[in-house]
Amino acid sequence: MKADSKVQRRLLDLAAIDTALAQLAHRRRALPERAELEALARELSALEDERVRAQVSVDDLDRDIDRLEKDVDQVRARKSKDEARLAAGTGPARELEALQHELVSLSRRQGDLEDAELELMEQRETAQGVLDGVEKRLAEAREKRAAVEQRRDESLAGIAKEEEFKRAARRPLATDLPADLVALYDRIREDTGLGAALLTAGRCGGCRLELAGADLARIRAADPDDVLRCEECRRIMVRTTESGL
Repeated sequence: MKADSKVQRRLLDLAAIDTALAQLAHRRRALPERAELEALARELSALEDERVRAQVSVDDLDRDIDRLEKDVDQVRARKSKDEARLAAGTGPARELEALQHELVSLSRRQGDLEDAELELMEQRETAQGVLDGVEKRLAEAREKRAAVEQRRDESLAGIAKEEEFKRAARRPLATDLPADLVALYDRIREDTGLGAALLTAGRCGGCRLELAGADLARIRAADPDDVLRCEECRRIMVRTTESGL
């Protein structure tokens, strides 16, 4: 393939733009906010599991307290009924005496239930404190996630703006160059990441290898308009006064 040497030099401008675009794509993939969000996602998942466990503990205690409260109410109702019958003083003496014994037993039962209920209420207060702490950490983690997402979106918007600027500069440049030369350049770029590189002081700018004497002789003998490629990396080598030929 042949192309005017000046046209070939313009491939370096195209390569510079494509390199910048590749760097922007790398920046998008390697945004530190991505790693932060992944870590926060794991933290939020763990905290949500912890919150569920804490909520289950509170709910279980609430059910136990409610059950005990119902038991206490039943004992109180039975006591009230027995106290009313005892106060009325009607019925055989043996029944009245049995009522007195039952009231003593009910009072003891009520005391035991109320003590158990008090203990559960203290446990619930502790469990609620744990739940409140977890929910606070969840809220803080969510706020942090929102802040990181905002930073990520701002960074992505900045990268997108730079990419559009670079693509806008690339379009007329690529259009102005010979189609077959650009097609070759693009194929090489897709395979290697860099389509063309400057030959500097006898060294390929693509693979950074110093050319052997036979290769340099071949290049020196080539017509200035010949499109030359590196034998090692197969990239287009652009010759200038810096090439050391």
